[in-house]
Amino acid sequence: MGRTGYVRDSPRRFLHLCREATWRSRRLGFSVPFFSSLFVYIQPAALRNMTTNLGPLHPYWPRHLRLDNYVPNDLPTWHILVGLFSISGVLIVITWLLSGRASVVPLGTWRRLSVCWFAVCAFIHLVIEGWFSFYQEVLLGDQAFLSQLWKEYSKGDSRYILGDGFIVSMETLTACLWGPLSLWAVIAFLRQQPSRFVLQLMISVGQLYGDLLYFLTEQHDGFQHGELGHPLYFWFYFVFMNAIWLVVPGILVLDSIKHLTHAQSMMDSKVMKAKSKHN
Repeated sequence: MGRTGYVRDSPRRFLHLCREATWRSRRLGFSVPFFSSLFVYIQPAALRNMTTNLGPLHPYWPRHLRLDNYVPNDLPTWHILVGLFSISGVLIVITWLLSGRASVVPLGTWRRLSVCWFAVCAFIHLVIEGWFSFYQEVLLGDQAFLSQLWKEYSKGDSRYILGDGFIVSMETLTACLWGPLSLWAVIAFLRQQPSRFVLQLMISVGQLYGDLLYFLTEQHDGFQHGELGHPLYFWFYFVFMNAIWLVVPGILVLDSIKHLTHAQSMMDSKVMKAKSKHN
């Protein structure tokens, strides 16, 4: 078989010949860009085959997705994750200190931790998920930090970069409702407002409901939007990061029920005492 057929049958060999030809052209004094362009002109079929064999030029699942506007992140994964968790950590420390000084009555450790939780919720719902709600249509090609954060997370669930109807609706509702209410909950606990446990119950039930639907809809689709079993993308991004929103709100729902039940019992006992006095 001649050299031309040899190249067309194997794109990898074609690349090897390109490198070899470039090295020889330098020794002979030819212009490297000119020689490379000439070689590409001679073998366009090989380049087309090579592009096909390389597969999709994105990291998302299913692998057959065509994402024409996709621009790879220019920030490494560790940079994005460290940035996210650093901001969250600083917010937790600030809220912890604030809950010890700005509260109208002393708060116990458990209650201060719950206030920190709602502060982080307000940040995530308003800022991160709010960003997604506004910019989900241009995430693929945008290189802002929060857009790159969502493109990174989408490696575990590509519904976020596909404009999935459920995901867009859920995240928009979360940003518009649970974000402001989480901020209100922080203020309510610091100011000892009577509505504080009602707010805690509303937010936590909403978070539980949304997270359960999030998992169940992906399970119904056969977990096709991420690499099933991948230690980072599936187990950490998809499972662990979302399981938090089942565990903590579940505990807070029980806590709210306990306090609201106690408050109702106290109210009922007062009513019964008042009636007994009249009798």
